[in-house]
Amino acid sequence: MGEPCLLLRAKPVEKFDTEALHQLIQDMEDTMQDMHGAGIAAPQIGVSERVVIFGQKASDQTINPRYPDADAVPYTVLINPVVTPVGDAMEDGWEGCLSVPGMRGIVPRYMRIHYAGFDQFGNPVDRLVRGFHARVVQHECDHLDGVLYPMRIQDLKYFGFSDVFFPNQDFQDD
Repeated sequence: MGEPCLLLRAKPVEKFDTEALHQLIQDMEDTMQDMHGAGIAAPQIGVSERVVIFGQKASDQTINPRYPDADAVPYTVLINPVVTPVGDAMEDGWEGCLSVPGMRGIVPRYMRIHYAGFDQFGNPVDRLVRGFHARVVQHECDHLDGVLYPMRIQDLKYFGFSDVFFPNQDFQDD
């Protein structure tokens, strides 16, 4: 938090299936796995492009230690995303972030969303999702608009150190 790239609106990706884009995605995957993240956005590794990845590959059946009770989210590369709420229903939930290590906060998010964009090859991605999947997408796509989750917290008494709110959980590098 405080890194200028995290506060900018990221630039759209104009070319798909390039070596540079594939390398960016690999760097994002490596960082997300190393930090036990549920997702990551390109600005979090210093690249101002509209690229997010989230979820787990089918070959990785391990439980994410940062979100042990969360529903599985399919591994997705999402480029130039457009996120649209479906209905007005919102839900409060605990969030953390690789860019705000050691902290957690309660953030309101839409319960159901539609998202569309492209994968790294330029193929369309179009889904209607709910629950934790919807929360992860909203959180990661916020990064593309220069928004960090603490900016969405409505009651700061529910923002603080992970080990204070959850003393019996190990959030790894969170």
